[in-house]
Amino acid sequence: MNAVWDRRQVDRFVHTMHLRHPGSVKVYTCILQRFHRFVGNQPTGEPPSQATIRAWLDARRREWPVPLVYHRARLVDRFLEWLVASRTIPTNPFAEWRRQYGQRTTTSIVRALLSPNADAALEALRPPPRYGSAFGELLRAHVAQMQALGYRYQTEAEQLLRFDRFLQGRADLVGAPLPVVVRAWADARAGMHHAWEAHACGRVISTALHRLDPITPILRVDPGIARQVRQQHRRPYICTAEDIRRILLAARTFPSPKAPLRQGSVYLMVVLALCAGLRLGELARLTLADVHLGDGTIEIRGTKFFKSRRLPLAPTVLEALRAYLEARQKAGASMQASAGLFWHPQRYGRYSRVMIGYLLVQVLRRTGLKPAKGKAGPRVHDLRHAFVVHRMLTWYHEGINPQTRLPYLATYLGHKDINSTLVYLTVTPELLQLASQRFRQHSGGVLDAPGGHP
Repeated sequence: MNAVWDRRQVDRFVHTMHLRHPGSVKVYTCILQRFHRFVGNQPTGEPPSQATIRAWLDARRREWPVPLVYHRARLVDRFLEWLVASRTIPTNPFAEWRRQYGQRTTTSIVRALLSPNADAALEALRPPPRYGSAFGELLRAHVAQMQALGYRYQTEAEQLLRFDRFLQGRADLVGAPLPVVVRAWADARAGMHHAWEAHACGRVISTALHRLDPITPILRVDPGIARQVRQQHRRPYICTAEDIRRILLAARTFPSPKAPLRQGSVYLMVVLALCAGLRLGELARLTLADVHLGDGTIEIRGTKFFKSRRLPLAPTVLEALRAYLEARQKAGASMQASAGLFWHPQRYGRYSRVMIGYLLVQVLRRTGLKPAKGKAGPRVHDLRHAFVVHRMLTWYHEGINPQTRLPYLATYLGHKDINSTLVYLTVTPELLQLASQRFRQHSGGVLDAPGGHP
């Protein structure tokens, strides 16, 4: 047997997975040791190649159900990535396939390799070239220009790439006028939002063409479509004081018997979302270096609109943060400054944006405010809306003119201007009543005077 790595590396890799159940450790170790023997029995004695992986998949397909092959191929892929990182082998064949065919997951590659005509199935995975349509160079130059001006322009660039891919599959539209092309793309899929996206891309492209040739007319977005898209947007759910109490209780009692620290993590996530208005991405990027208990602040770095800010926190929030840090240290978490604030012992040592969103949704479901399934009910982002509305209510109750504080609120939220903050000012009955009382206090004499004059 010509082994390309020591079998003990299998044990070390499985140990890095931090598996909780002893049975999982045994199964994963057995799978990877069998893969080790398979590679070692190959006549070349070289590191795993694409031919070796194909042979291994073909042998496993005759032994395991296909879904099991997918799962264990992902395990082998992770193991090979670990071997590459430790410089034991030069390359990971799965990673080479993903790069070659523009795939983000291993399952799509394995599914193609297990098909009757693997080479043709792999070629079918290859995405069309970026900006390969007749408008491609114009779109590429426009995106580069907007990003050079300081805009992230990620959402718009993705829309333009979808438009570009559509054009690459429609040779009959080459040379057609831009309005005809936009109409064809709008008709390609159902849904009002897609129609609005098609019109918006048409306006962007016509604007770019207009810069090159002022005679080119700039297309307008159909106001009827834009109005219907706005009407389809879900109104934010503003949590009442009782709702907030239920949410905090659900977070504090979040069930997690196998990960005791998760309960505290979820509770602090909810506290920071409700009491500091943090976004999901901001929660996920927090590190220990961002927490400053000495002056009672927290640092939010590299967030939306390229802004960073330091936020003062309320005493109750600092108390929750201090309690979590103590529990985090007792759990054996890394205390390096770059370590994620929300720590867990799994692969990356911190919660991702997606996982934080999932946990917060589960908290909302446990309160009964959100159904057990589906998208109805409050969203995670509505916690940020609730922070803004309750801050406005507090100012009204304290006799403060909220209008003078809106610039400070915009800065606290990380908005680029006050207009972005105004979007969050959902009018609730209580807020409307307090605003009406404030208006009557200052203008009641005018309203009560005969003829409207004092």
